Amino acid sequence: MVNSESIPARDGFGHDSTADEVLAGINLAGLRALVTGVTAGLGIETVRALAAHGAAVTMTARDMIRGEEVAQTIRDSTGNPAVDVLPLDLASLDSVRRCADAYLSQHSDLNVLINNAGIMACPQGVTEDGFELQFGTNHIGHFLFTNLLAPALLKGAPARVVNVSSRAHHMAGVDFDDLDFHYRDYQKWVAYAQSKTANVLFTVALDKRLRGRDVRVFAVHPGVIETELSRHMLDEDRQMLAERGKRLGDMRQKSIPAGAATSVYAATAPELEGKGGIYLEDCRISAINDEENAAEGVRSWALDEASAEKLWALSEDLVGQQFHL
Repeated sequence: MVNSESIPARDGFGHDSTADEVLAGINLAGLRALVTGVTAGLGIETVRALAAHGAAVTMTARDMIRGEEVAQTIRDSTGNPAVDVLPLDLASLDSVRRCADAYLSQHSDLNVLINNAGIMACPQGVTEDGFELQFGTNHIGHFLFTNLLAPALLKGAPARVVNVSSRAHHMAGVDFDDLDFHYRDYQKWVAYAQSKTANVLFTVALDKRLRGRDVRVFAVHPGVIETELSRHMLDEDRQMLAERGKRLGDMRQKSIPAGAATSVYAATAPELEGKGGIYLEDCRISAINDEENAAEGVRSWALDEASAEKLWALSEDLVGQQFHL
C-alpha cells in the first residue's frame, strides 16, 4: 500500500507519538487519500502529514472559504500541490451525495478514506433529514459517504478506511429502540457515546464486507485533545471530565500532532496489513475491556458482529439505499 524507503524500527509508538513520527521513512507518493472535516485541529494535521509524505489529498469542509485557505496553507508548507477541497455537510444526506458524486467525477480510485469529521456533546438538535444531530452527523453521514465511495476504494485496493471514534464509546452502546431520544431524556454525552459506538460497529460491518477485496477498515480513538470539537463544552463538562480523569487516570491530553497520529498510523502502517475490523488507540491495537472503570481498551458491545449487522441494516433504511458490497 505504501512505498517503504528506509523505515526505522516501528515499535515503541505510544501516547505522545506524532503523525510525522509514525510516517518516518514511509513514502506516500502515488497514494490518494480523502479526509473529512479539515478546517481545524486534527483534520488539518492529518492532511498536512499525509501531504508532507507525498500523498494526493482531497479535503472536505462545510466552510469552503476556510477549506480553501487551509488547503493553500498545506500546499505551501509541504510543497505538495496535490491538495484539493470539496464541500461536505454530513448533517445533510443531499450534501453527502453531492460530495461523493463530485469526488467520483474527478477521481476513479481512492486508497485511504479517513472519516475524521464530527461533533461532540452539542445541545439537542436534528439533522436536515431529522436524525438526532450527533448520531446523524457522526455515523449516518459517514455511513452513506463511505458506501457511495466504495467503488473508488475497491478500484484503489489495497485501500483502508479509518473511522475516528472515541473512548467516549465506553459510556453507552447504541439504543436501537430510541436512536433519536424520542422516548428518553436527551443526554448530550450519551448521544455522543452512542454515535462513537456506532463508528466502531460500522467498522466491523464494513470490514466484513470488503476485506475479501483488500479494503480494510479501522476505528481509532485519537486521544484527549483540545480542539474546536470541544466548542460546545461548558465548565461543568470540563469539571466532569477532569474528575473522570482523576478517577481513571485516562485524561492526559495530547498535542494536535499526537492526536492525529493514530489515524495516520491506521491509514498507513505496514504492520497492519492483513488486519481490520479493529479499534486502535495510541498507535496500537486495543484489547476488549469491559471493566467499569477501564482507562483504555474497547467495549465488547462495540465489536459485536450481530449489533454491527443490525446497525448496518438500520442505517440502510435510514438513508433509503441498500449497498451490496
